[in-house]
Amino acid sequence: MIVVTKPDISDERIEEIVQYIERAGVQPHVSRGTDRTVIGIIGKADPSLAEHLRSMRGVEDVIKISKSYKLASRDFHPDDTVIEIKGVKIGGDELVVMGGPCAVESPEQIDEIARLVKAAGGQILRGGAFKPRTGPYSFQGIGVEGLIMMAEAGRKHGLLTITEVMTPEYVDICAEYADILQVGTRNMQNFDLLRKLGTIKTPVLLKRGFSATYDEFLNAAEYILAGGNPNVILCERGIRTFEPYTRNTLDLAAIPSLKTLSHLPIISDPSHGTGRRELVEPMAKASVAAGADGLIIEMHTDPDNSMTGDGVQSLFPDQFAALLKDLEKLAPIVGKRFDTPKAPAEAFREWKK
Repeated sequence: MIVVTKPDISDERIEEIVQYIERAGVQPHVSRGTDRTVIGIIGKADPSLAEHLRSMRGVEDVIKISKSYKLASRDFHPDDTVIEIKGVKIGGDELVVMGGPCAVESPEQIDEIARLVKAAGGQILRGGAFKPRTGPYSFQGIGVEGLIMMAEAGRKHGLLTITEVMTPEYVDICAEYADILQVGTRNMQNFDLLRKLGTIKTPVLLKRGFSATYDEFLNAAEYILAGGNPNVILCERGIRTFEPYTRNTLDLAAIPSLKTLSHLPIISDPSHGTGRRELVEPMAKASVAAGADGLIIEMHTDPDNSMTGDGVQSLFPDQFAALLKDLEKLAPIVGKRFDTPKAPAEAFREWKK
């Protein structure tokens, strides 16, 4: 259930209500909105608690919530969550772009790509050090060495970094080197991993499972939130359907739907969502138009020779830069802000050499 307070309630009175809820043996979560403060209650409460709370001074209403996910629900947290990392905001009125290769391959490769991501206007460098692959003989990433390479490239070029974590044992080491940890589609319901991620404060990008419903997706986010980590970012990366032309089917309806159901920021992945380079640009723009808070896009300087074999969905650097220029024009139309460098052309002329 949630407790909705009156607009003029004092902080002291809110604290008294919180203490009353704690004495009832359940857990309160306070969410301060622009007009109202909402106190969410987690746990099995005595049926009489709602009536007691409803009669308390400063309480406007007590509403029972039937959703299995509580902390991820917009009912519990009416205002959009904005996650700020070293000055970069994910959510709210800013658009964020994460760009880079599927996997870190060498210091030279990740440094060059980081330079080009920054030159194009991206704020976050993506790259996998540990790669979950369908086949056991496929390239699995270069591990901790790759984390160090990407961290150094990010610092050098002024970018945040995001990398995928696959097991609970690697959460701490990945959090040591990366600013955001990514949970891939195959691990969306790896509950041991989600519980571990709930014990840290490093932001987590949670990708939707390729067969997951919205309810299952938000319940996965709930595991992290319930563990104590409020910094969860949802990611729509396409679902598995009967259509073989694309790698997955990017569910654009998920973006406004999840915005309605949840307060968490939402990122779209048009690279995995389509699996085809020529479709990344239009689906990236469609995602922004649908309300996405940002994009995560694969970009590689030599995609045809990518070690992961995902080059078919990776943009060339000049394509990446052109897309970001278009996003700069599109963002204000949907109430977002996104700025690119005024003259990135020199960086891309150097790359073409």
